[in-house]
Amino acid sequence: MNFYILPYKISINLWAFHAVQAIASPALTSFMSLLSKSFLVVLPVLVLYLYLRKNNNVYSFIIAGLLLFAVSDLIKIIVKEPRPCNIAELSWINHIACENTFSFPSNHASVLTGLVLFLGKHKYVRVLYIAWLALILFGRIYLGLHYFTDVIVGMAISIAISAIILHYKDRINKASNRIVRIIMPALALKEHAEQKTK
Repeated sequence: MNFYILPYKISINLWAFHAVQAIASPALTSFMSLLSKSFLVVLPVLVLYLYLRKNNNVYSFIIAGLLLFAVSDLIKIIVKEPRPCNIAELSWINHIACENTFSFPSNHASVLTGLVLFLGKHKYVRVLYIAWLALILFGRIYLGLHYFTDVIVGMAISIAISAIILHYKDRINKASNRIVRIIMPALALKEHAEQKTK
């Protein structure tokens, strides 16, 4: 049984699709399509960056990302909301090849938004990440893969879960580092690096 309410009838979603259609172009569509896959590079680079800076938040960052993805996918399976680009009533929206997976909530929003909380005092990295994230989330609507409400709810879920993980980050980081020290001692971070997680 599907539990979603017809999101294509929600005015804010229709407004968002009209707004992005007004600026649509083949070049922008190609750019947004490529950008949507950039997390495959950005996230590993961030993990490496945190690790090389000897920031123990690298552990809570990874755990948060995995947990956020699992929660988001579970909600998708329960709600089973079709993507807007698969809705006949929305055939006019801007989109390229549509995906057959579910729409609510946006995985990009659910996973990526909260991760900014783990960047701590890395001010410039955090600013660049937020700018990149804004483009990514805009692209989800622009490409017709998500409704505006999918993105907003995904962001809310991400921030809520990440805030909980962040509250326990010191315990998570210490426990994770101990495990790494047992499995691969050479990769474990030194204890004094924990001050950088605050």
